[in-house]
Amino acid sequence: MKDFKVGIYKIFFKRFLDFILSLTAIIILSLVFFIVAILVRIKLGSPILFKQERPGLNGGIFIMYKFRTMTDEKDKKGNLLSDNKRLTRFGRFLRSTSLDELPELFNILKGDMSIIGPRPLLVQYLPLYNKHQKRRHEVRPGLSGLAQISGRNAISWEKKFDLDIEYVDNISFIGDFKIILLTIKKVLIREGINSETAATIEPFKGNEEEKSSL
Repeated sequence: MKDFKVGIYKIFFKRFLDFILSLTAIIILSLVFFIVAILVRIKLGSPILFKQERPGLNGGIFIMYKFRTMTDEKDKKGNLLSDNKRLTRFGRFLRSTSLDELPELFNILKGDMSIIGPRPLLVQYLPLYNKHQKRRHEVRPGLSGLAQISGRNAISWEKKFDLDIEYVDNISFIGDFKIILLTIKKVLIREGINSETAATIEPFKGNEEEKSSL
């Protein structure tokens, strides 16, 4: 009976809740959207939104929306400056408060994403996953997830992936509700935003144990 209830929630009720909650949040936060959009335009320029292809359910590609947090500053050769130099104080504020991720509510409304699930990562990471890590795409990616409440950008890639699969194997309404509450707490105390050595987390370069065996 327990497995049946979990299956019903995962297949039907979870998507229904995603739609209702994302639509409600968009309506309630409409003024916040408007204010942030204006500030991004003034402080960082246009376009206001950062759009990027990300892999979703079963590895299908979708366009994810976020408020931009970096400038387009370039060096004398026309190359973009490093993330640290393009990430302004305002951009750091947007990231630390997760305001930059508000447009992802539209991805949730469309069905590209879920409120809770493994975070959607870069398309170029797809061929780097091992069989275990690929299982993160058995569910829709989320606005927040188990990895985000367990350290966000401050934990290793391996730990993140293990937490993603732990979530995939244990989806439940109670579990999602707890993650939502803990996500709110993490955002309020601004914990785990960056890794120890970079403005953004270091790129995933594959699994070290598999590289050493080649």
